[in-house]
Amino acid sequence: AIIGIISAIAYPSYQSYVQKTQRTAAQGKMLELAQWMERAYTTNGSYPTNIASLPFSDIPETAPIHYKVTLPIASAANYTLLATAVGSQQDDACKNLTLSSTGVKSKTGVTTEKCWKY
Repeated sequence: AIIGIISAIAYPSYQSYVQKTQRTAAQGKMLELAQWMERAYTTNGSYPTNIASLPFSDIPETAPIHYKVTLPIASAANYTLLATAVGSQQDDACKNLTLSSTGVKSKTGVTTEKCWKY
């Protein structure tokens, strides 16, 4: 009975820790992509309209089993990166993260400190 009680408390805490770690890895990749977008803007005077056109041969990956990073909003003047949770990460409260060209970090369009706090 004691082991059952301890397990009931420890397992959700462990799951939360794993989700936070995977979320932080995705955020790091989003910030890396944002730097590449800024470099492209500095070089060309406009943002690329797709991730594949960035000037590097190996697109930074975000453990594809946890997040898929896309560029749903892109123009010469601004962009928004979107990290969509997949697999087990879909149970995370901060499942879909966005990062805009102006530096606004949000959870599916709603600014939240918890989701982007390290």
